[in-house]
Amino acid sequence: EVGTTNRTHLDDYALAIGHKTRVLLKVHRSNFKLSGFTTDVSPHEIAQLAHASGAAALFDLGSGLLLDLAPWGLSGEPLVKDAVSSGVDLVVFSGDKLLGGPQAGILVGTRAVIDACRKDPTARAVRADKLTLAALEATLRLYREVDTARQEIPVLRMLTTSRDDLKRAGETMAEAVGPEADLIPGESEVGGGAFPGTTLKTWLVRITVSHLSADGLSDRLRAGAPPVIARIADGRVVLDPRTIFPEQIAATARAVRSAIDA
Repeated sequence: EVGTTNRTHLDDYALAIGHKTRVLLKVHRSNFKLSGFTTDVSPHEIAQLAHASGAAALFDLGSGLLLDLAPWGLSGEPLVKDAVSSGVDLVVFSGDKLLGGPQAGILVGTRAVIDACRKDPTARAVRADKLTLAALEATLRLYREVDTARQEIPVLRMLTTSRDDLKRAGETMAEAVGPEADLIPGESEVGGGAFPGTTLKTWLVRITVSHLSADGLSDRLRAGAPPVIARIADGRVVLDPRTIFPEQIAATARAVRSAIDA
């Protein structure tokens, strides 16, 4: 390891390189945030130094973001295309998380590096099965059109739903649940191993039941059919329409009503 917890410079890499050095690795902080007096080294700089030293450069990107989400208030997560164009020899990222496909690891890199990975005996032990490959291909095809990807890939649909649409969905759900439900402003945490600490404005359906505690209602919801996974905020059960698609609202409302009346 090079540098310190909060500050790493290119010289730190250069001083660590020896005659046995074969790879320089950069790992993106995809699930935690480091703030304050910080410095790090770009993948492009690492690639240049690695190649000048006769080594390879590897960038572990983490979440695999293919679509720029800045128009929806989400920035700071590197895009796969930017990582690949930085000049590193190999970029690795997840097929699930922000990419939205099946759980898998994806390697994108130069032909020489990919060929070396294919020839390694470990490749057979960790190779993806045909169903995973088929699901990944189907997901990647959706990215040909941005609007299609936003609508058809659940994680992108959740992250890019407008607050007005969320409010309408919340109103519909609250009305369907009954007098125990009302709508309040709130926040959704992005989570999923990306955009650490980032929240999005949303509307929450708050459930207040006089004869049940929040924990009691939450337990009933989880044990219902279909089960509903809610969260508790300020002593009340709340449901976030961001993670409930329009076609699921009626069934969710019935499940909540059933839990209240049980």
